[in-house]
Amino acid sequence: MEESTVISVQFKNEAGEATGAPLDLPVNTDVGKLTMICNSLLQKETPVPFLFFVNDIQIRDSLHTTVDKKTIEGENILEIVYAEQSVFRVRPVTRCTSSLPGHAEAVISASFSPDGRYLASGSGDTTVRLWDVNTETPQYTCKGHRHWVLCIAWSPNGMKLASGCKNCQIFIWDPVSGKQLGRTLTGHKGWITSICWEPLHLNAECRRIASASKDCTVKIWDIIMGQLLYTLSSHTASVTCVKWGGSGLIYSSSQDRTIKVFRASDGVLCRTLQGHGHWVNTLALNSDYVLRTGPFDPRQADLVYREVTETPKQLSEMALKRYTAAMNGQQELMVSGSDDFTMYLWSPEIDKKPINRMTGHHNLINDVKFSPDMRLIASASFDKSIKIWIGRSGKFLATLHGHVQAVYQISWSADSRLIVSGSADSTLKVWDMKTCKIMMDLPGHADEVYAVDWSPDGQRVVSGGKDKVIKMFSDAKPSSCAETVFNSLPSRTSVLNKGALSQKG
Repeated sequence: MEESTVISVQFKNEAGEATGAPLDLPVNTDVGKLTMICNSLLQKETPVPFLFFVNDIQIRDSLHTTVDKKTIEGENILEIVYAEQSVFRVRPVTRCTSSLPGHAEAVISASFSPDGRYLASGSGDTTVRLWDVNTETPQYTCKGHRHWVLCIAWSPNGMKLASGCKNCQIFIWDPVSGKQLGRTLTGHKGWITSICWEPLHLNAECRRIASASKDCTVKIWDIIMGQLLYTLSSHTASVTCVKWGGSGLIYSSSQDRTIKVFRASDGVLCRTLQGHGHWVNTLALNSDYVLRTGPFDPRQADLVYREVTETPKQLSEMALKRYTAAMNGQQELMVSGSDDFTMYLWSPEIDKKPINRMTGHHNLINDVKFSPDMRLIASASFDKSIKIWIGRSGKFLATLHGHVQAVYQISWSADSRLIVSGSADSTLKVWDMKTCKIMMDLPGHADEVYAVDWSPDGQRVVSGGKDKVIKMFSDAKPSSCAETVFNSLPSRTSVLNKGALSQKG
């Protein structure tokens, strides 16, 4: 194909709507020129970056290197789908800034609060520890559990932390004082495997949580009253993951190979999603990031965390505004990962049939995450790889090779351009989604890395694992997490899941 060849193209947005009239472009038109054309068509006063796709294949360099001759000659008008990227950019973490001992057993979970102000970790030593993010030093040791702390979850307003343990108990902690809030929640008869909070835009008080357990149930609690509201008992085997969706539905996955959809208002079972041939280990919603961060917009984050002065009602309204803008009238999508080496993409609010069955992994799937912009899905597997998929269709895009042992957990940067992964090979790796290659190799742990989290504001990465140490990583030089706007174009664009935990004993 001659690079001087001209082809007619039609720009379309992600909803399939045409933008402008068809244009004649040389096939050697690169991403930079496509970006300039798209900004012009959309009459953007400030240029923004875009991703471009032809038949779900991303244009990384030019039309010439992406579209084959047969496609060019077989179409009268080539459709190019554009997707606007975030106008802020997260700096890739490049070095370990702190190595924090303190836990006496393996670190099972580690998580930043929604605004990035606080950091919490749960361990086999029965404690939850809170760390000072700014000084990267220990702050509080929260004692109360009598067995391994398996999961932790921050409230979407960042003012409470829930933790669940092998002793079937759930504690609520105050990150400011490190003290327990309210009563210990007891009632489960098996390990607590997953905890999630009701989204802030649905309840400004942040008073309800859902907990999943090996006792085959999901329980809904009022943490202010310290009472059990109701029990969801439709599963016949251990419940591995629970998610509280933004539309008022609760989703749970189980070792009984099914996913259940419940109405949060009264606990009524809406539908059962079937298809997996083995344990369902993990779930992810495309709204997870915006639900997690609630009212806290990462574009407004800075090195110094501001005090939260808004009322609960104002925070709830801010969260609703962000959720509504992110969903843009679309239904929530969900992806499930299983021991059967497959994933399914669902539209669980309206349909019990999957959108797509996603195959390609050669071992159990341990973690799945939608990117914050909802456009991509990343999956981590015991087959040592990470795979990238299109968020709306579940179509395979790329495989990230580099780890030499099982990949346990992954986390996206706030701008959806980077992924960090933790592995049994004792390393973390940072991946660039433009090239789908390793950007940074982060060794340092002495053993398997079970937990990894990129702070929602983009400033730091935390990891923890079998060596009992918390490590924090950041950019080599301090800066605001959001490097806003582009000067020129083009721009470059649990412990182990509960199934795996059971297998490892």
